[in-house]
Amino acid sequence: MPRIAYVNGRYIPHAEATVHVEDRGYQFADGVYEVCEVARGYIMDMTRHLDRLDRSLGELRIAWPVNRKALQMIMAEVIRRNKVENGMVYVQVTRGVAPRDHYFPDPKTPSSVVVTAKRTDTLATARKVEAGVKVITHPDNRWERVDIKTVGLLPNVLARQKAREAGAVEAWFFDADGMVTEGASTNAWIVTADGTLVTRPADSGILRGVTRATVMDVAAKLGLKVEERAFSVQEALKAKEAFITAATTVVMPVVAIDDTPVANGHPGETTLSIRAAFFEVAEKAKAC
Repeated sequence: MPRIAYVNGRYIPHAEATVHVEDRGYQFADGVYEVCEVARGYIMDMTRHLDRLDRSLGELRIAWPVNRKALQMIMAEVIRRNKVENGMVYVQVTRGVAPRDHYFPDPKTPSSVVVTAKRTDTLATARKVEAGVKVITHPDNRWERVDIKTVGLLPNVLARQKAREAGAVEAWFFDADGMVTEGASTNAWIVTADGTLVTRPADSGILRGVTRATVMDVAAKLGLKVEERAFSVQEALKAKEAFITAATTVVMPVVAIDDTPVANGHPGETTLSIRAAFFEVAEKAKAC
């Protein structure tokens, strides 16, 4: 079945979906995005994702391309047209199309919006969860405003490629003090010997992950303690468990860091229990 994309008011075949050569997202990375998990026909945590989209747009002074309710309907329609029961929906908003100039274009320039959706292989994901994943560490060389979910992701791309070449799936950035900030496309977590979940505070230096926030809700339901504090690579290597969170991975066990096993090198019980409870705790909006 051919995929369908939404581009600036039109539903068109994915293979024919294009934006103008002078779209500022293409020329300046002058745009933001969101990715929502689609699970069992529901868009997960839509309110939090759209709240974060609103914040990102506000920080970059980009206008909403359509109103929030309309965007929700577009997302659901793209999911329906692509018959995505389990997968993801992607939303990108840029400052629009204008002659190339570093200054903002005329305020009347409409924002551009693209929405796509695709299925994921649930069996492949289950196998990955069962085995766990490996991560590498990498110096954090990104700009300071990583709290904004922009499309300017070149350092993340290079770090993820380095991870792949090392046989891992993710790169954990670390700061000048050797403390883990976050993954190239995920938030980083460890579980201490006493079962406490630890993740870096989201006040600065990391993206305030939506799945990260929902994991805290899951932890509260399961009676697990959460500490928002920095942790070092060395502490992570000595942890009882480690995992990553994102809309694209939900809760994924980490079994090795820089080829050194975490604990016994197998997914931990706490991580798996959080993943198992996630769907029931997360907000669900019917999509198809």
